[in-house]
Amino acid sequence: MSVESIESVVDVQTTTGKNSRTTLRSLTAKLPWIVIIQIAVVAAILLAVQMAVDSGAVKRIYLASPTQILAAFPQLFTRENLLFHLSVTLAEAGVGVALSAILGIATGIAMGLFPKVHRFLNPFLIWFMAIPKVTIIPLLTLYLGLGFEHKVFIIFLFCYFLFVFNTIAGIKQVQDNHIKVARALGATQRQIIWKVVLPSAAPSIVAAVRIEAATCLLATLFAEIVASKAGVGNLLNKLSGIYDTAGVFALVILVTSIALLIIYLVDLLERRVLLKWKYV
Repeated sequence: MSVESIESVVDVQTTTGKNSRTTLRSLTAKLPWIVIIQIAVVAAILLAVQMAVDSGAVKRIYLASPTQILAAFPQLFTRENLLFHLSVTLAEAGVGVALSAILGIATGIAMGLFPKVHRFLNPFLIWFMAIPKVTIIPLLTLYLGLGFEHKVFIIFLFCYFLFVFNTIAGIKQVQDNHIKVARALGATQRQIIWKVVLPSAAPSIVAAVRIEAATCLLATLFAEIVASKAGVGNLLNKLSGIYDTAGVFALVILVTSIALLIIYLVDLLERRVLLKWKYV
């Protein structure tokens, strides 16, 4: 090999090394220090848990190590048919939230636009909302059985009232002048609702959806744990009964991740669609 070729190889390696260091520095510069500290804290906690479980300081029946939790995921899919249980839970949560959103927003619009409707319905809604949901679940099991309708109705009870009162709060933010101008321009009641009222109430409604993203899964799991034939809550109950701690932690992480994903999608929908609709 000639001297020129050797020098070119050295130059290439030097340039590559400089580029990699520059890339690493740029990535480090883009990451805020608080994110780096958060990652370090999470890594330290996971390492401490791993060492505590492996050393026997904490019994595995009480706490699972991160490696055990990772190893539990494939077993949940193959041995416990996780996809089937997950589809049941998501279907129940989706139908329950959809019904509560449709009926809750409609009720909120009626109560927000018509004071007489608000005066009539408000005491009943407050009374029903104050009922402890846990106390009536045995009655719902007696009335509706252990099937799909039982879980959907429980989710409806958990989510409906927040949609109602958030919609009312959003409608109260609408300025009377906007409605008067719309009526003066010949807008119908339907056009006022779609063009004036709902765009103004959209942030409050989205806030309710963001909260219900986690609440609906919580309500679904609670209903399935109490009484069910299938679903993630049913599987969670089964794994708890056989003291499969790693499987329980894996399911908790899975449900939490799904809730975070739903919240992210709601935020994306708010930025891309609803806020543009509001300012049209």
